[in-house]
Amino acid sequence: MELLHSGKVRDVYADGDDLILVASDRISIYDVALPTPIPDKGRLLTALSLWWFEQLADLVPNHVISATDVPAEFAGRAIRCQRLDMLPVECVARGYLTGGGLREYEKTGNVSGVPLPRGLGEASILPEPIFTPSSKAPMGEHDEPITYDDVVDKVGQATAERLRQITIDVYRRGAELAADRGILVADTKLELGWAPDGTLVLADELLTSDSSRFWPAESYQPGRVQFSYDKQYVRDWATGSGWDKQGPAPDMPAEVVEATRARYVDVYEKLTGNRWE
Repeated sequence: MELLHSGKVRDVYADGDDLILVASDRISIYDVALPTPIPDKGRLLTALSLWWFEQLADLVPNHVISATDVPAEFAGRAIRCQRLDMLPVECVARGYLTGGGLREYEKTGNVSGVPLPRGLGEASILPEPIFTPSSKAPMGEHDEPITYDDVVDKVGQATAERLRQITIDVYRRGAELAADRGILVADTKLELGWAPDGTLVLADELLTSDSSRFWPAESYQPGRVQFSYDKQYVRDWATGSGWDKQGPAPDMPAEVVEATRARYVDVYEKLTGNRWE
């Protein structure tokens, strides 16, 4: 195998015609990898992605070849994948207003060029899910919100429309399945690429705690920050620590690590119905 890329939280190896995507226990916020790992994180996110890929296989094809035909040292945290020509866009769907979307709305009344009704606030449910893409920034730089027209400029009208439709369809299906299990999906990020036969294919991870915001439905209350099953807890800690969001990042306290791992385990079990061993 040949190491092709070591990212903030994943490593990618070439193995013949296939790729081996390995999820580490590293965690990244504000496009900076933190020095303190979250135990089991890579295995949890890999297992959750595989579950979601299976649930949505009839909706859009994915890059998974095998979750078991991987090197023994990566067992449980790696996927053998199809090589794709990845598109230069992060595809984001939002069903609720929070995070960077809320900050942009408060300034402009729009999110990624999508106009929204007046009077919305923290955790407001949107009239319908919206497509709010972002750029794929080079290593060490931050992804930036872009508009649908920017996506058209990057990939063309036909492909942009397909990306928007797939993203919204995946969000709707994922949010519906999650709601049946007591979880609200506030937003999620997808990556897609072209297969050699011209098919648009889901890649990377899918509806995980690193790529989505998950909230418990039973305690949802608009107008305030929600309890979050994802890395928002780490973002909140980082904001309170006084860190300037530039590398190098500070070490996380043990209690933050433990609480974050507990959230990842809890949402995995609630979504899949499987107990985490």
